[in-house]
Amino acid sequence: MKVKITSDSTCDLSPELIKKYDIDILPLYVSMGEETKKDGLEVVPEDIYAHVDKTGKLPKTSAPNLNDFIELFDKWHKEGYSIVHFSISSDFSSSYHSATIAAEEVGDVCVVDSRNLSTGQGLLVLHAADLAAEDKTAVEIKSECDKLALKVEASFVVDSIDYLRKGGRCSAIAALGANLLKLKPCIEVIDGKMTPSKKYRGKIEKVILDYVRDRLNGREDILKNRIFITHTKCSPETVNQVRDLINELSPGFNEILETTAGCTITSHCGPYTLGILFIRK
Repeated sequence: MKVKITSDSTCDLSPELIKKYDIDILPLYVSMGEETKKDGLEVVPEDIYAHVDKTGKLPKTSAPNLNDFIELFDKWHKEGYSIVHFSISSDFSSSYHSATIAAEEVGDVCVVDSRNLSTGQGLLVLHAADLAAEDKTAVEIKSECDKLALKVEASFVVDSIDYLRKGGRCSAIAALGANLLKLKPCIEVIDGKMTPSKKYRGKIEKVILDYVRDRLNGREDILKNRIFITHTKCSPETVNQVRDLINELSPGFNEILETTAGCTITSHCGPYTLGILFIRK
């Protein structure tokens, strides 16, 4: 039976990758004031920056509703597909819970809790697409991706913690101290949750390169099939420097993929955030 790979929009895959791997994306919702729009279709990160600059308030993101999932799964089920669906970590959103309820109603749908976000989730989605191309069954794909989710290494370095403060993820006092000291925190995804780790100091362009060195230097436990550079509003020069540093410190990746983070990561982390995301052996 044919297998269709679907994901919620938090996987942050580029339009080119979505088309290349034939992924169907279900958007989350983004609410700004009285308006609620679909992530990536009706609202983009630039809209979020403009909204925060104008109002000082972050938009709210919410999971697709149950009917959205049923409609997505039913469409592909009627075309003769088994479905493997990927959701943002169940610790971040109700997306996984709603997807599992819809899967039970439609039938022949396997739902994977990515235990991740952004292209940490995207890495699993692309791996699933590779397995589907090898004629693996939906059950086989889910089983392998459930195990692989534990080996995804996702982290980001953040220029300013203002967005984290506005979103209630750090206190106003902590934000004041970090801003006065010009601290740039690294945020890691561990066991499905965002956790602050090392704090850097200095201009974000230098901090990003220091962060990449810390993530890759001396590492021999990284799968070399693909690595993501995922960012919000970083300059092409910075991204190219990161690409060069990856090739210097950890040569041999089959693919170094660049994506711009979508509305979920943008709402949490703000502009000039960058992460490198990969899978451990």
